[in-house]
Order: sequence, then structure tokens, then C-alpha cells
Amino acid sequence: MPLSDEEARLLQQLEQSLAEEDPDFASTLRGSVFAARNRRVAVLGVLGFLGGIGLLFGGAVAALTWLGVIGFLLMLGSAYVVVGAWKRGALTAEDPRPATSGSSPGKPSGSFVDRMEERWQRRQDGDNS
Repeated sequence: MPLSDEEARLLQQLEQSLAEEDPDFASTLRGSVFAARNRRVAVLGVLGFLGGIGLLFGGAVAALTWLGVIGFLLMLGSAYVVVGAWKRGALTAEDPRPATSGSSPGKPSGSFVDRMEERWQRRQDGDNS
């Protein structure tokens, strides 16, 4: 069931506020999606490599040189794809893109829960005054 326009807008606002409040956590979430995509690419590359081996052996058994060459090229291309996915972080949940150093100097340095508790305390103190 698709989200309504209002729900999609609220979700976008929540994602934006999360990214502003806790950029490390938002980066972790983005990184897990990024790593899942790279794992998928790596698995497809491995399957292509195995298919290339099959074509290479099939060409050798049937004495069809062109089929062996196609199998070898498929293996080569698949290996390139797998290595690229590996370098981009197929096995890690971290986002390999460099983190921005745009955090403000006055920002609290505790965990997300600690910052939420601190904000709650400030609100409670402000309401009682």
C-alpha cells in the first residue's frame, strides 16, 4: 500500500530531522543500504564468473574456440565487477563515502539516547520555570 502525499511528506521530514540530529546514525542506515546493494552486485558477479567457467569448459570440450573466448571474457568482466563491489564495501555496513566534517562546535558529543534525555530535561526545566 503506497504512502499518501501527507505521509510521504512526514516521512521525509522525519528522515531530514534524523539526519540533522544524529548524522552518524543516519550515515549508518545509509551505509547498510549501500552495503546490501554491493553484496547483491558481488553475488551477481560471482554467478557470472561461474557461468564464464562453464562456457570456457564447454568451448574446450566442444572444440569451439569462440565459445571459450566468450567464457573467458565473461569471467574477466565478472571478476572486475566483484572486485569493484568488494572495494566499495560489499561485506561491511559502513558507508565508504567520506564523512563531512560540518558538525557544529557546540553540539553535544554523547550518544543519541543521551542527547534525547538531555533535551527532555531542558524541556522539563523550561516548563517548570
